Formats: sequence, structure tokens, C-alpha cells
Amino acid sequence: MTAWTTLATPERRATLMRRAQLLAAASVAYNSAEAVIAITAGNIAGSSALVGFGLDSIVEVSSGLVILWQFRHPMPESRERTSQRLIAISFFALAAYLTVEAGHALITGAQPDSSPIGIGLALASLAVMPFLSLWQRRTGKELGSGAVEGDGTQTRLCTYLSAVLLFGLVLNATLGWFWADPVAALIIAAVAAREGWQTGTFRSPCPRTALQTTAAPPLPPTSTRMSPIRQHPLRWHSRGARTAREPPHAHHDPGGVRRGTAGSANCDDR
Repeated sequence: MTAWTTLATPERRATLMRRAQLLAAASVAYNSAEAVIAITAGNIAGSSALVGFGLDSIVEVSSGLVILWQFRHPMPESRERTSQRLIAISFFALAAYLTVEAGHALITGAQPDSSPIGIGLALASLAVMPFLSLWQRRTGKELGSGAVEGDGTQTRLCTYLSAVLLFGLVLNATLGWFWADPVAALIIAAVAAREGWQTGTFRSPCPRTALQTTAAPPLPPTSTRMSPIRQHPLRWHSRGARTAREPPHAHHDPGGVRRGTAGSANCDDR
């Protein structure tokens, strides 16, 4: 189980969890409509980039459903790692499909028709997705949930893909550059693969908001050797009486760690 690490109070944590669910539900609703429109328009126009954009919307729908499934559990953090894996796998599946389709389009030289509906859809996504992504990523970061942040990353990816899609569709419609559409699809595939890797499934998580432990600096070396009596933590007095004396390293953490330092020194993703 991947524990959430957050500085939020229990009340704030509950608020963030509700917000994460609302944002996921909004993402599912919008991307469901976007997927239907994009895939339908893409099949009509023969545009692999537009179809790929619609498939990416399906991936985002699945990502939002994963978040909603995660938060139905009494301890959502117990499903954190599984959620991250599912989101990353969906990224890789999208990248593989787009690579095959775009490669086939480039080899055959199939020229897609212009799609005013696709251009309008790309413009609408450019207007909506940046704000949704910002709220999702902020919520996930404050909550300490990599899965929620990953969902926001997918939404941010949709923003980039909208710009790429718009560029390819406009070039094809105005200049007749048929290759702009499959090239746009390949760019979408590359970005999807990169984001799938960075979701965190294949890396150790490195929470940004946690109070973590860091190694304490070693004690400075002593230039002179102390006598056995001075090295001992007990100081002897007359007639066998002894009193406890604080050793010179009393303020040093014997475990070699100091609590309360933000950040981590053992994150392998840096």
C-alpha cells in the first residue's frame, strides 16, 4: 500500500477528497462527449489524428473512473498504486494504437478530408482543459496522491493534444498537407508514452508535500583522544557515587535521521 503523505488537517483532507471526486466526475462527463464527437468526426473525415484524440478522451474517461473507484474505498490510499498502474497502462495503449495508425497513414498516403467539427472541438478543449487540469494537479499535490496528479496530467496532455490536433487539421484543410494529420498523431503518441512513464508506475514515488527523514550530518572528527573516563557517559565522584552526564553527542539522532525536513534524499526519480 502506498501511503499518502500530506500536511493537510483531517478536515482539509476530507475537503480535498470530495474535490478530487467532483473533478474526476466533471472530467468523465466532458471527455465522454468529446470522445463520441471526435471519433465520429474522425471516421467521417478519415483523420487518424482526430480519431486518436477521441481515443485519448476515452483514456481520460477511464482515468477519471479509476479515481472515482479509488475514492469509494474507506482508505483510498490503499488503492493508490493500482490506480497509478491503470492510468499508466492506458497511456501506453493509446501510444501504441496511434503509432500503428499514423504509420499506416503515412505509408499508404491516405489523405483525410477537412473537418470543421474537429477544429471546433479542438478549440473548445483548449478553452476548458487548462483550468480543469490546474485544479486536478493542485488537489492531487496537496492531498499527496500521485493518482490524482496523474489524472490532472492526463487532462493537461489533452490540452497539448488539442493544440497539436488543431495545427494538423488546419494545415490539412488550408494547404492540403495530408501528412500533417498522421504526424500530429505521432506527436500525440510520443507525448502519451512519456506521460505514461512519468505517471509514476515504474518509479518509486517521491511525495513533495511529506515530512520525510533525511540523513543527519556526521559528527566532526575529534583531533585529540579523550580519556576512558571522559568518554564514558557516567562521571564518577568520590566514594563510588556516580551521576549521569550528558554525552557530547546527546543531540545527535542515533538513528542517523532528523525528522521534520521537507523533501527526500532517496527518490530515484530525481
